[in-house]
Amino acid sequence: MSTPHEDAPDDGPVRYRRQGAIATVTMNRPDYRNAQNSAMTYALDRAFYRAADDDEVKVVVLAGAGKHFSAGHDIGTPERDAHLPFDRKAGLWWDHSDKEGAESRFARESEVYLGMCRRWRELPKPLIASVQGACVAGGLMLAWVCDLIVASEDAFFADPVVRMGIPGVEYFAHPWAMPPRIAKEFLFTGERMSARRAYEVGMVNRVVPRAELPERTAELAERIAHMPRMGLALTKRAVNQAEDLQGLHSGMDAAFGLHHLAHAHNAETETDSLGGMNIRAMKEAGS
Repeated sequence: MSTPHEDAPDDGPVRYRRQGAIATVTMNRPDYRNAQNSAMTYALDRAFYRAADDDEVKVVVLAGAGKHFSAGHDIGTPERDAHLPFDRKAGLWWDHSDKEGAESRFARESEVYLGMCRRWRELPKPLIASVQGACVAGGLMLAWVCDLIVASEDAFFADPVVRMGIPGVEYFAHPWAMPPRIAKEFLFTGERMSARRAYEVGMVNRVVPRAELPERTAELAERIAHMPRMGLALTKRAVNQAEDLQGLHSGMDAAFGLHHLAHAHNAETETDSLGGMNIRAMKEAGS
C-alpha cells in the first residue's frame, strides 16, 4: 500500500492528501458547512495546481470535511474576507478591494467565482466530486466543475439565490448540468433536489450510502487511474469542447452579465447587493 502524502496543514481551509495516483483535496471549514471565503478559494487553486504538476497524480477527488460538502459562498461567517485583496490568478481584472459598487463586485467575481471555476474545469486530469449533505449555490459550482459526481444518499442540491433577485450562481452551468425545464424548476422554486433525483436527471453519476462515500469514490478514482494519462486528458478536453460548442462558455458569459445586473439593481433598490438576504433571512426563507 502506498504511503499518503500530506501537503496542507489539517487546520488550513483546504487539506491535500495524495495516496498513490489519487490526490484528495478537502475543503476544511466544517464548522461553517465549508462556506467558501477567499482564503479557501485560493487554497483550492493552489491544491489543484499541485495536483496538475504532480506526475504521480492521475485522478483528483474534491471533498468536504464534516457533514456537508459546501453550503456555498461565505456571506456571513466570522472569517468572511470578500473585502480583502488577494494575488489575482484567474484573470487580468484589477484589485477589487479599493473599488466601489459594480466595479468592485464584477472584478472580484470575475476572478474568484467565474474565473477560478473555469480554470478548474480545464484541469487536464479527471476530477471527481465526493458530495455529502449540502451542496448549495457556490457548492454547486465546485461540484459542476468536476467531471464526475458521486453523492451520498443524504446529499441535496439547491441554488436558492433567486430569492435574492439573482438569476443563479456565477458559474451558470444549470442548463447543461440538467435538462432546461428541470433547471428552470430548480431555480424558480429554490427547492432542494435530492441525490436520487439528481441521479435521475443525469447530474450525478452514482448515489451511495453515506458511510461508504469515501470508499466508493476512491474505488471509482482507482479504476480511472488505470487509464493512460494522455488519453484521459484528451478525452476530458473533447467532452469539454463539445459542451462549449453547445453554448456553455458563451451562455455563462451572458448569465454572468445578468447576475451583475441583479446585484446592481439590488444595490439601488434594496439594502445591499444581495437584496438584504443574509444567512438568517435565507434560512427563514427555506434555504
